[in-house]
Amino acid sequence: MAKKAIKCSQMFDSQTGCVKENVVILIDGDKIIDVVSAGSVGSLENYQVIDLTGKFVTPGLIDCHMHLGSNGEGSSMGTRPYTTIGTSTLKALKNVGEDLKAGFTSIRSCGDQGYLDVALRNAINRGEFQGPRLMVPGISIASTGGHADTHYNPYLEECSEVHAMSADGPDGMRKAVRTNLKYGADFIKFMSTGGVMSLGTTVGAQQMSLEEMKAICETAKMYGVITATHAHGTSGIKDAIRAGVTSVEHGMMMDEEAIHLMKEHGTTLVPTLIAAERIIVMGEKIGTPDWAIAKAKQVFERATWGFKRCIEENIPIAFGTDTGTPYNFHGKQTYEFELMVRYGMTPTQALMAATKTGSELMRKQDTVGSIEAGKFADIVAFDENPLEDIKVMSHSTFVMKGGEVVKG
Repeated sequence: MAKKAIKCSQMFDSQTGCVKENVVILIDGDKIIDVVSAGSVGSLENYQVIDLTGKFVTPGLIDCHMHLGSNGEGSSMGTRPYTTIGTSTLKALKNVGEDLKAGFTSIRSCGDQGYLDVALRNAINRGEFQGPRLMVPGISIASTGGHADTHYNPYLEECSEVHAMSADGPDGMRKAVRTNLKYGADFIKFMSTGGVMSLGTTVGAQQMSLEEMKAICETAKMYGVITATHAHGTSGIKDAIRAGVTSVEHGMMMDEEAIHLMKEHGTTLVPTLIAAERIIVMGEKIGTPDWAIAKAKQVFERATWGFKRCIEENIPIAFGTDTGTPYNFHGKQTYEFELMVRYGMTPTQALMAATKTGSELMRKQDTVGSIEAGKFADIVAFDENPLEDIKVMSHSTFVMKGGEVVKG
């Protein structure tokens, strides 16, 4: 791979939140070797020059919450029994291609069928397919009957097609963690409360005990991996934080005590505002069940309050979208930037959530999340400045992953 030099008139520095003007990014292979001022760069005779003058350049974007095998269907509950893992995997391959073209060079997936995420990650890493860098959890862990557990006829055998691995009691949770790690998971995702899209569960109800969540978090820590919990309900959020979870996903019914606990424990919030907002606005049109729309309405107003309070308290907030949920499409999840700004963030904070903070949550800050020497050459460009109008984030015109141009 030839050396490359990217000329930038505006480059977002995610470490400081500032914009550097008139710089050149020097790349050798898949890594950045230096970022220098245009006036001091010297000869570029041995470089392939890419001129992004006039564009706004950012690090590759990071989405910390996504589901690879679904793409905005009105309801996955009714179709899941009829979808094979093969079909879902092919769909996921197409979906992550759309994510990459939208500028998301790194993704933390948050649960799919039958370890398809592990297979997809491995194939991309082997260079067999083009796609983002994937961090995957294998199969999400749920309590019996809890969020993401299936509701098939009890006389049907549930094999590897299940969306979640149901377990009960601390010992059951430890085994579920170890099973996921055995089959290639990078981190652990578990469901501490009910959810909007799960049949027969109360959205705010806690579904795992503190002891069960401690067993998950302690086992994951022992293996050196992070944890994420789906959590809407207040008590479930707080017990997950007390148990040592790395990130709270959604966190839509948090209270002041939960915010203070997050601050005390250094917990990251991944708010996924887009997921509930799209169900409320578009759910009826695309056939989302009435009960799911009602639950989304129940949690959303409180979610925007908690999001604002977390900003005020300087809680780490990472960009995540729950892409795959109703009317929440791969490649179009950049609408989350608009919602984050609408409900309290500055455009700079929103960009940092999708770069620096996302990389820190994934423990990948040494390789991605900023444009610096030694990091992967993951670079995105836009025709206009998103700090002046955040809607610009919906229209990437250049995408590079690991020194290879994949768009533009």
